[in-house]
Amino acid sequence: MKKTEHREETHTKEHPSNILVGRHAVAEAIKAGRGINRILLADGLHGNGVRELRDLAREHGIAVDLTSRAKLDASVPQGVRHQGVLAYAAPVAYVSIEEIVAAARARAEEPLLLLLDGIEDPQNLGALLRTADAAGVHGILLPRRHSVPLTETVARVSAGALAYVPVARIGNIAQTMRALKEQGFWIAGADMAGAETYDRANLTGALVLVIGSEGRGMSRLTRDLCDFTVRLPMCGKINSLNASAAGAILMYEVQRQRREKAAVQHD
Repeated sequence: MKKTEHREETHTKEHPSNILVGRHAVAEAIKAGRGINRILLADGLHGNGVRELRDLAREHGIAVDLTSRAKLDASVPQGVRHQGVLAYAAPVAYVSIEEIVAAARARAEEPLLLLLDGIEDPQNLGALLRTADAAGVHGILLPRRHSVPLTETVARVSAGALAYVPVARIGNIAQTMRALKEQGFWIAGADMAGAETYDRANLTGALVLVIGSEGRGMSRLTRDLCDFTVRLPMCGKINSLNASAAGAILMYEVQRQRREKAAVQHD
């Protein structure tokens, strides 16, 4: 079984407008640059067209899952012929990290990226997108695996922010972090046991802000690759905040520090 494939047992039914069916329609959508979250193939499907579609998906880093024809039948309106191929499309196209960074620097701004490590709740992702737009974040990095993709629910919760905040899908988080460090980025991770409180850490300059999953936080490897970790002081009985709430505080702290730095330089 190929690297981007695994056997699919269950899947969530998306809004019909985000479902593409048939080999040709899915392949053309990929070639046109439309954001594709994943592709479902019926068990036992073979042929040159299928091989070409798998190759195309691999080239673009799109996950391919195997499932039964019965589940594909249940995912499309009655009477629609899917040819054993179905794809879930994102409401907007994903972009590359390079595009996000170039756009920030074209505006003479230090890039601010939000890397989400294991965010699985579409409500949280939508809320983070909304705050990212308000706080001036240049783009969001969203892992392909173990993370909620862009869906209609995410778009709705973002209250329109998804149209303005670029989102890049990334494969290996560790490789992405190392590559960004080589480009001069500092990486700050939000962690309950962070070495510094969020308001004392230096969050200026080219920065990647990492927010972990709702329950587990950042993975160990992600935490180890951060240049430093920051914590939010907790005075109550609950020892952590919702991921979108924590992210909002940190994003605005970055902007506060950047404004102060700019004011000092101006004087």
